[in-house]
Amino acid sequence: MRPADLALLRTPGVPAVSPDGRMAVVAVGRPDLDADRYRGQLWAVLTDGSAPARPLTSGARDTAPAFSPDGRWLAYLSAADGGHPQLHLLPTAGGAPRRLTDAPLGCGVPVWSPDSRRLAFVARVPEPGRYGTAEGVPPEAEPPRLVTRLRHRVDDVGYTADRPSCVFVLDLPADPLDDTAELPQPRQVTDGRGEDTDVAWSPDGRTLAFVSARHARADRDLVRDVWLVPVTGGEPRRVTRGRGECRMPAFDPAGASLYVTARPDLGPDGLDVAARGLTLCRVPVAGGPLQPVLDPREHHRGDDTPATVLAEGAALVGVERRGSVALLRVPLDGGAPETLVDGPFTVRGIGAGGGVVVATVAHDRSAGELVALTPGRRRLLTGFGSALGATGRLHRSTERTVVAPDGTRVHGWVTVPEGPGPHPVLLTVHGGPFTQYGWSLLDETQVYASAGYAVVQCNPRGSSGYGEEHARAVVGAWGQRDADDVLAFLDAALADPALDAGRVGVHGGSYGGFLTALLLTRTDRFAAAVVERAVTDPASFAGSSDIGWWYAAAYMGPDPVSPLAQAAAIRTPTLVVHSEQDERCPVEQGRRLFVALQQQGVPSALLLFPGEGHELSRSGRPRHRLARFEHLLAWWDRWLPAGGQPSRSRAPSADTTSRPPSRVHGKTATWPEPGTGNPPSIS
Repeated sequence: MRPADLALLRTPGVPAVSPDGRMAVVAVGRPDLDADRYRGQLWAVLTDGSAPARPLTSGARDTAPAFSPDGRWLAYLSAADGGHPQLHLLPTAGGAPRRLTDAPLGCGVPVWSPDSRRLAFVARVPEPGRYGTAEGVPPEAEPPRLVTRLRHRVDDVGYTADRPSCVFVLDLPADPLDDTAELPQPRQVTDGRGEDTDVAWSPDGRTLAFVSARHARADRDLVRDVWLVPVTGGEPRRVTRGRGECRMPAFDPAGASLYVTARPDLGPDGLDVAARGLTLCRVPVAGGPLQPVLDPREHHRGDDTPATVLAEGAALVGVERRGSVALLRVPLDGGAPETLVDGPFTVRGIGAGGGVVVATVAHDRSAGELVALTPGRRRLLTGFGSALGATGRLHRSTERTVVAPDGTRVHGWVTVPEGPGPHPVLLTVHGGPFTQYGWSLLDETQVYASAGYAVVQCNPRGSSGYGEEHARAVVGAWGQRDADDVLAFLDAALADPALDAGRVGVHGGSYGGFLTALLLTRTDRFAAAVVERAVTDPASFAGSSDIGWWYAAAYMGPDPVSPLAQAAAIRTPTLVVHSEQDERCPVEQGRRLFVALQQQGVPSALLLFPGEGHELSRSGRPRHRLARFEHLLAWWDRWLPAGGQPSRSRAPSADTTSRPPSRVHGKTATWPEPGTGNPPSIS
């Protein structure tokens, strides 16, 4: 996979299934490198597989489809280039869509009422005079913000106190597509005092459930409760009575219980969240404590569905398992869970209707395909990954398990490029740490392998998908067992003669950037390194990150190790990559490491991306994602060339299929001689 192959990526979202089960609709996103935007269309496919998928819309970016319960309508979100997503309505019998809203900051996922006559959604309400609500007043001319609480901003969103998230209801007219009839304005049902999210309808259509933090210590803990409010508005009633973090409530068919995705107990201070699993829980509508349906120590939810899905007397849940996300059917009557999808796959989204379950399933050569599941049968419905697969530039990963020095088994993958080798090696370290590498298409792994590098990646202690004991082994002890696991896996991989043990680089992002920087303070074994969007100094991170006020104490402990404090020991050439608008790991973390490296003469460079947040590598502007890959390949080509020893004058390989030349926005990147510490130049 070449960097420009980003344009071939097709990523399906969460499927919507028609009430009769005959059709599934899914939003498929793609990066548009020419326009430097993301595009998205809705695609429809028959669940019996009798016809290929076909595009249903042609909007600039259409997402979040939802069938009405009577099957007549499809609601979805659509955003013009650079605009906010607004609710749209499309008749399933055919016809043109109609825009329903004009929310200043856009709308959230639409949720249908049981009678198909109303839509609920969540939207941010800007304070008067902010965020473009005052004509002719640019952001820099707005009044100052007076911040009085810890929770006041979120990465990739920004400040939240002056634009709270509220629940709205939109009543549809008898003929929603009649352009001569004026649409009613959405009614605001909640006041947003607790960042109201995740709305759901009661079976009788009279009540809305939502998630909010409205308790006395809401600003100082992570507890989030389920609340109920009449659809006409009024004072909300708290349902959950405990210390849990709730998400995505769903009423059972009788309306007596709510099923939620939750961390059931965050302890007396409401902050014991580190490596605690999100799992399926139940609570009576009358109120009470959360009752886990699945064991949170073993079943951590891993799918991206923005709801808790109930269908045919069961909950459908994606659960992380050793690098995969399996799909479980969990009977609501207490019966044993049934596994519907297992193996080397990642279930990303779940939809159900008419007795048919449709899942978006990814694997190591596709970002996702729709699979229809009926009793005794599994049917592949789409081929969204075929264009990228047809290039012949995707590589299969080989699963491995090795043993760390203390006897712990460490699970991971090695992806080896074509040819006899020995190939230079890149050890990549994931973020989190409570997440996992696994069975899905990771563009970074594919680009590195196509460029001639063997990629080594594992899930050390601290990762999710292996149970709570494995995940909590690093709480308060970053850089100990996790570092042992990563190096043990690398050493075992290097026993393969196809991998060159003398040419190894290391690359980590976020928490992975922390561990990468820390390893550089302890060893000179790596030829070069990339430290990306990293935590480098826990002390300043605690006061500057959007989550630092709780995350540092929960995960890092009272006396965390600081790579920055030990940076004088680093001798490895290091590229520091950061986004200027990163609120999760603020840019000062990367800048300070770069300055320390420069001051001591370590060959280093600082690559900064304007206008980007923490999610640059996954959802940043397409051209920035392309430029990032080109810079990374240029860096590795300088210090760890796939064709031989470092040489400033080395020409790019003639075999552009396996080793494209390193270029940045059409210009060749030139990096400094080893040991000079000079900055790179672009010619």
